[in-house]
Amino acid sequence: MLTLKYITENTDDVIARLAKKHFDGAALIAQVVELDKERKTTQSQLDSSSAEMNNLSKEIGMLFKQGKQAEAVAAKEKTTVLKETIKNLGDKLSETEQTIINILVQIPNLPHASVPEGKHAEDNKVERTGGPMPNLPENALPHWDLAKKYDLIDFELGVKISGAGFPVYKGKGARLQRALINFFLDNAREAGYLEVQPPYVVNASSGYGTGQLPDKEGQMYHCEVDDLYLIPTAEVPVTNIYRDVILDEKDLPVKNTAYSACFRREAGSYGKDVRGLNRLHQFDKVEIVQIAHPDTSYDRLTEMVNYVQTLVDKLELPWRILRLCGGDMSFTSALTFDFEVFSAAQQRWLEVSSVSNFESYQANRLKCRFKGADKKTQLCHTLNGSAMALPRIVAALLENNQTPQGIRIPKALVPYTGFEIID
Repeated sequence: MLTLKYITENTDDVIARLAKKHFDGAALIAQVVELDKERKTTQSQLDSSSAEMNNLSKEIGMLFKQGKQAEAVAAKEKTTVLKETIKNLGDKLSETEQTIINILVQIPNLPHASVPEGKHAEDNKVERTGGPMPNLPENALPHWDLAKKYDLIDFELGVKISGAGFPVYKGKGARLQRALINFFLDNAREAGYLEVQPPYVVNASSGYGTGQLPDKEGQMYHCEVDDLYLIPTAEVPVTNIYRDVILDEKDLPVKNTAYSACFRREAGSYGKDVRGLNRLHQFDKVEIVQIAHPDTSYDRLTEMVNYVQTLVDKLELPWRILRLCGGDMSFTSALTFDFEVFSAAQQRWLEVSSVSNFESYQANRLKCRFKGADKKTQLCHTLNGSAMALPRIVAALLENNQTPQGIRIPKALVPYTGFEIID
């Protein structure tokens, strides 16, 4: 969440920047500013009453020593009143601070100055494109038909076992999944990311720390008895490794990668855009996360975007990178780049990765800080990216590499699959 200090010192700027995300924050910001004034007044009264209490306590001791019993008793009576006043002021301060936090979590992150204006995905800016565009015959099959033809993925069996959006991978389809996971993890390690294996369920504090709660609880699977949430992405547990942690400035950036299954309710999703692997409730993904110094976090973002580009290049897929406009950005992001690959049989672009800088928005919730040479603590910047999400990568690989002989496997993947063609 945004820091209270930044909001109160830059009120007009905050309101103006939120407008780029098409978020009218004027009323909430005004509430926060007024509540902060109330907080400061209460804090001042509390400090004054506490100081008076301390002075009285010292005075009482002196009066008893001097034999001034009546004055000491009168002073003690004052402390009784003061104790009640201090308690009431403390309760009021806690209530005001909690109200401020409840409002702050409703305010999205501020967009970076380079975020384009726009409301919808159509307004996103294409940064660059690359990769070989396949030339398929008119009778080319979409991946759901190819999966059935080569017995790679059983969507109906997944419906039987769990429901729609939970496919069963079989044979070379399962091996392709495992190959991609290992391929992405190996590349991440070679790029300097430390591999971790996180839990697939998190507590509410972890969901709050990365901004999934209270904004997106409707999209998360909730295990109510244990009050745990199935992770929508490994970003959540990996970033929460650094919750309530103070890092040393010389150790930044911290770079982690993790494979996990991801679980998303995707409430309200339907139609052709969700057919096959296009949108699932459970899918595999390799994530990269960086905890960075505020002065260099945008250099780290560029590094991450360039790294993800190497992956789609190695997979020989046609790709494009989009700089998301204000209206298409996530609640927590300051700047996001999406990667899309072209699905030749569907004749459409499919999002396969999202790389974002959250600046200090998540770190403020997480209390993720670093200490510099001056021994002062500052909030870190957090970044993450899909590197990569498997379902639409698999869809594009199957569709774009279909030949009369079978489905060709990109050269970089062959050492991981153990086969060059699916036939």
